[in-house]
Amino acid sequence: MRALVTRPKDDSEGVARALAERGLEVMVEPLLDIEPVAGAVVEIHGAQGILVTSANGIRALARLHPGRDLPIWAVGDASGRAAREMGFSRVECAGGDVDSLAALVQARVDPKAGALLHAAGTVTAGDLSGWLSAKGFEVRRQVLYQAVPATRLSAALCDTLRAGGLHLALFFSPRTARTFATLAIEAGVQGSLGAIAAYGLSANVSAELSPLPWRVLRQAAEPSQAALLAAIDDDLNRGFSP
Repeated sequence: MRALVTRPKDDSEGVARALAERGLEVMVEPLLDIEPVAGAVVEIHGAQGILVTSANGIRALARLHPGRDLPIWAVGDASGRAAREMGFSRVECAGGDVDSLAALVQARVDPKAGALLHAAGTVTAGDLSGWLSAKGFEVRRQVLYQAVPATRLSAALCDTLRAGGLHLALFFSPRTARTFATLAIEAGVQGSLGAIAAYGLSANVSAELSPLPWRVLRQAAEPSQAALLAAIDDDLNRGFSP
């Protein structure tokens, strides 16, 4: 069986490896390209720590700022793992969404100890800054990267879809799912999705996928890669077959 991974290139490696370990062939089709924001700077002075809502945010910050001494509060395991890979050692991870990150910060951090630096992209999910500001925190949202959506599906992916060569498809963000849905319709391949089991990281992701005629649409029990893989494992263990 073959699985489609739609994450940006740097984010796809871990999940692709996990799928290969399960005996699946993997096709990677990045639907978002991550690009640095020209002229971005990191205003680190007076900050007591860094908020990370995506792995791309901490990668962008690490390229611009050499220091690794500040603590990291990450939205989930994937962004926390990326922070550690970048050389940060003081990393705490929330439950995978902005609400759980806000709750973690409120429980762990003294708002009087300094500003919190949010390593962000041009588009963010939720209102982390607004929520924490209402609780007395100073949040500096540093826009360090942008995620540029693909404008078409690759010829290789379209050919594979038309040939019935995909059996699973994984989606990790509403924007990626929305991009796929739009481009699949534009390419005229939505009719080839009926043999594919789609897996969405959250309710918001699944909502973007639901108009398409999947064989089945699954949702992770919680917004984490581990939970998404667990949903796949459950289907594989129950004898999922193309």
